[in-house]
Amino acid sequence: LERSMNYRILDGNVGYLQIDHIPGQQVLSRLGGFLVAHVWRQLMGTSALVLDLRQCTGGHVSSIPYLISYLHPAGTVLHVDTIYNRPSNTTTELWTLPQVVGERYSAEKDVVVLTSGQTRGVAEDIVYILKQMGRAIVVGERTGGTALDLQKLRIGNSDFFLTLPVSRSLGPLGGGSQTWEGSGVLPCVGTPAEQALEKTLAILTLRRALPQIIQRLEKALQDYYTVVSRVPALLHLLANMDFSAIVSEEDLVAKLNADLQAVSEDPRLLVRIIKHRQHFPESGASERLGTSPVSEGEAAQRALMDSEFQVAVLPGNVGY
Repeated sequence: LERSMNYRILDGNVGYLQIDHIPGQQVLSRLGGFLVAHVWRQLMGTSALVLDLRQCTGGHVSSIPYLISYLHPAGTVLHVDTIYNRPSNTTTELWTLPQVVGERYSAEKDVVVLTSGQTRGVAEDIVYILKQMGRAIVVGERTGGTALDLQKLRIGNSDFFLTLPVSRSLGPLGGGSQTWEGSGVLPCVGTPAEQALEKTLAILTLRRALPQIIQRLEKALQDYYTVVSRVPALLHLLANMDFSAIVSEEDLVAKLNADLQAVSEDPRLLVRIIKHRQHFPESGASERLGTSPVSEGEAAQRALMDSEFQVAVLPGNVGY
């Protein structure tokens, strides 16, 4: 397990669990108490969880319900997949477990799964299920789209072998529709695999700030919005808005503007991102207002100008 599993607590109280190989249900059952005591319990107090499957290339189908169950609320069971096995011509339904050793991760906390083109097989199924459940934000690259279960078969009495997929996922609740096999799982946020963790931490930082952002927006509406009669409806909207799909500032602004304007029927009600001013390094070719001696009255005008405008000549004699 030490070679296939790693965990730590990152800045911002973010739990990080890296799994490179998923053992079978028998192994997980035997080690369940140990894993809960020495790994899972350390992650339970975190504010969000990152599950890193970027290098997870193998695993056992029997472990899928075990892992999914720790991210599914207690009190209900969920049919997460149906697996068809060609050699035996049988189908097996996979359900979350009614009981688990230790505690489940709170449904109120964010879960992010990191993926790459090397994420394959059983790991892909886990990513797909968590995405379909709406339980995790997937960040990284499209997964490999490989088979769920492979078997090596000898061709007659020769020294040649053929490796074939012998099992396939029918998807949650069955139905025989195409799932991730052959095409892979698309991430919610696409980014090169080596940058996936950095991108995830930025997403989680934004999501941690959401309550404060909404509180300030509510206060601004109460204090300044002139159409007073519509303020209660706007406050109700903000208090019940679903931010589960928000992964960037642009997503947040687009959602707020669409929903607030729909309720207020006021296209002037706008939320905007205000970035800090970008200051270009001065060079011999750049010039700012106010570099020459001026009178006291002109100095006041220049100060007012500088507070409202930024003027420079950039390298290449480009006006800015």
